[in-house]
Amino acid sequence: MVWTSGKALYGDRYIIERKIDKGEGSLGVTYLALKAQNQQRVAIKTLKEEYISNSQFAWYREKFRDEALLLSLCRHPNIVQIENYFTEDELPCIVMEYVAGEDLWNIVNDRGILSEVQAVNYIRKIGEALTVVHDKGLLHRDIKPSNIMVRDTDREPVLIDFGLARGFIPDRSQQVTIGVTHGFAPPEQYVDFGTFSEATDVYALAATLYYLLTKIPPTAAFLRALNHPLKPMFQSNSEISDALHEAVMQGMEMDATKRPQSVKKWLAMLPAADPNFEATVEIKPPEKSVISSVSPQVRIPTPPTEIPQPKPVKLISARGVDYRELDKLLAAEKWKEADAVSAYKMLEVTRKQEEGWLALEDIREFPCEDLRTIDRLWVQYSRGRFGFSVQRRIYQSMGGTHDYDSEVWNKFGDAVGWRKNGEWLYYNDLDFAIDSPTGNLPWRGGLAGGVMGFGWFGLSPSDVVSRLEKCNI
Repeated sequence: MVWTSGKALYGDRYIIERKIDKGEGSLGVTYLALKAQNQQRVAIKTLKEEYISNSQFAWYREKFRDEALLLSLCRHPNIVQIENYFTEDELPCIVMEYVAGEDLWNIVNDRGILSEVQAVNYIRKIGEALTVVHDKGLLHRDIKPSNIMVRDTDREPVLIDFGLARGFIPDRSQQVTIGVTHGFAPPEQYVDFGTFSEATDVYALAATLYYLLTKIPPTAAFLRALNHPLKPMFQSNSEISDALHEAVMQGMEMDATKRPQSVKKWLAMLPAADPNFEATVEIKPPEKSVISSVSPQVRIPTPPTEIPQPKPVKLISARGVDYRELDKLLAAEKWKEADAVSAYKMLEVTRKQEEGWLALEDIREFPCEDLRTIDRLWVQYSRGRFGFSVQRRIYQSMGGTHDYDSEVWNKFGDAVGWRKNGEWLYYNDLDFAIDSPTGNLPWRGGLAGGVMGFGWFGLSPSDVVSRLEKCNI
């Protein structure tokens, strides 16, 4: 059922005008409506009708309601405000202020980079709004230029789309759903289990400032992890001050502990705000009013421009092993075949093809060059979801050390999808799909179930992690 113009909702309180351009996502759709009481325009977001019959409809509806609750807690002039929540024809509906304007992505994309004063003032106001979000124990997790609208009326920036927002507890590991926009999401957001803090949103806010002043999306975090550098801002904009450049670079540190640990601390690194900002900024009225859609489904969106393609992984081997077959399989996303070849190549490196297993001394002396080549191939072709380094990060985030701990190991197995309902899965039970849990692969050659007699050929995960650390993987 598509709501047409004139459709009355919630006891005739709201009258539909039209569906908003670009207001439809994979699950959600946004309408422009009139509030009957005062003829004020509002935006009404709901699920697509097709999901009523979906077996997971109750889950989608709950997540949609969660977003309404999160928004209602965060009251600030620079945060889109929620007015109401109701159900119509079994569909959950969020009534929000209608932000008539244009988002920062389109402003920069259409008219070029902003001045440092303009960009800093926008970012300061969004940063101050974020402090309200964080004070409520929430992370936005989807800060990017296209989620910051600039109102036509007062040219104020407004933070929108809380579809990925989640609660967080500092210094405690948590299970979360994955959702990233490459270039703006920090590395810790590529996994569904770990420690999250305000520094997660600091990275995205700094990345947004990077784009506003260069018109270039920052290098994606998963590519930076593969040694693809973040281009210095002054190479694209020589007018940027040293202080601002340092603030952005520090805010985008790959290691979350090296970033400013709060938005307030990061904002303090930026140049002072210009009190005459509103009077000096000229924003051309947009041709269309755009408001982003809400999708309660976990998604991995892509920015509105192409991401630079990663450089091919150098197939380096200290033992003369040929990794071209593994490269081709992973490029074709043939995950199961690649998993088997990864294990065989490890046997080939250690000259253990006939034995079919590795001893403890084999892993302790396993060449770092080969270990790194296999890892980088998995990380690159899975866009940061699979690989030894991913598995190590998850294992250690749960308290895993060089000493074996069955409780930690079981929690790790649950997180990466190797255990279900308290039972370890067999090889044929795995899905071998790109949407498998983060860290799910490689299995035969990865950390999978070392104490179970498979994966890493029955070696203890603590020994494997120790080698990964020594190889800086």
